[in-house]
Amino acid sequence: MPDKKPPDSRESKLIKAAGAVAWRPGQDGGEPEVLLVHRKKYDDWSLPKGKTEPGEALPLTAVREVFEESGAWLVLGRRLTSVRYQAGGRPKRVHYWAARASGVDEAAVPNSEVDQVAWLSVTQARERASYVHDERVLDDFARQPADTVPLILLRHAKALPKTGWDGDDGARPLDGLGRADAKALAPLLSSFAPLAQVFSSAAVRCLDTVRPYAALSGARVREEHALQVRSSGTDPAASADIISETVRAGEPAVCCAHRENLPVLQAAAIGALGPPDGAALPSEWGDALPTSGFWVLHMTPAPAPVARRRWWSRLGGRAGAGRGTAALVAADRYDLSDVLTDSAGRGREARRRRRTRSRM
Repeated sequence: MPDKKPPDSRESKLIKAAGAVAWRPGQDGGEPEVLLVHRKKYDDWSLPKGKTEPGEALPLTAVREVFEESGAWLVLGRRLTSVRYQAGGRPKRVHYWAARASGVDEAAVPNSEVDQVAWLSVTQARERASYVHDERVLDDFARQPADTVPLILLRHAKALPKTGWDGDDGARPLDGLGRADAKALAPLLSSFAPLAQVFSSAAVRCLDTVRPYAALSGARVREEHALQVRSSGTDPAASADIISETVRAGEPAVCCAHRENLPVLQAAAIGALGPPDGAALPSEWGDALPTSGFWVLHMTPAPAPVARRRWWSRLGGRAGAGRGTAALVAADRYDLSDVLTDSAGRGREARRRRRTRSRM
């Protein structure tokens, strides 16, 4: 019997959506203001969000929908809690991100869905929000610093197999799927880091993975021979130094490497930043990334004075930036099978399938 689910299964009925807690700096660098939208059809105030389009990655849905509803251009930060509820008799799951508004098109509102927007403190937004599930997302946003800097650790896309390749392993290129994934990665990486330093192993498969992103963002790719995996082995110390220097620079960065040395880069990042303040690393931290998979490490920006009381501390959050050095706020894992679906079970199965082919 074919292993197919009936068309009326719970998975096929699930409405997939994404949105964001869009924020902008408050007065004099104080508590940020967050965005709520008023939908005239429902006469409610809510976080901006919307349904995915076919084949669209969830983070890109969040960016597109928030812009369409409010005119705010976003740079995504850490992933927030998702919410699930019934909509029109069907289950709906909405994924949210903290997201800095890099600009606003004031002419975008009113539109067919939204007739008003409001920029409010988190406390004011909780009071005005029409739904309890939005309050939960706002609470999650307030637990950690809003302003973060991304360090993206990326595994190269799928390459031609070693078997049958007679040339130097460093010259082994991406296969057709890998080239397609590299193109798909470009806007996805840009949603977290529109501008970034780009470091890559000197291997062709790594360089070709980041080139579409570099072309989109205007970045120059810096080849790092220390990141290349060779039959003679790698230099863990040199690889770790690259990450340590990147953390000290405090600027957005994308680093593309290999399955074999990504654990070294992850360990170097934790060594420089420390684990997320008051929280454990994600359970998948020790799992190998699939090809085209990446971690986004959300770091605090330039160090702030320890004595200054932060807004999220007043709301009961943790002040991870108060140590005088960059700190890790959160670590989020992504791969192209997960971001195209919000089903954890399907994501785990996709990762399992990709692991079987990922040792290439």
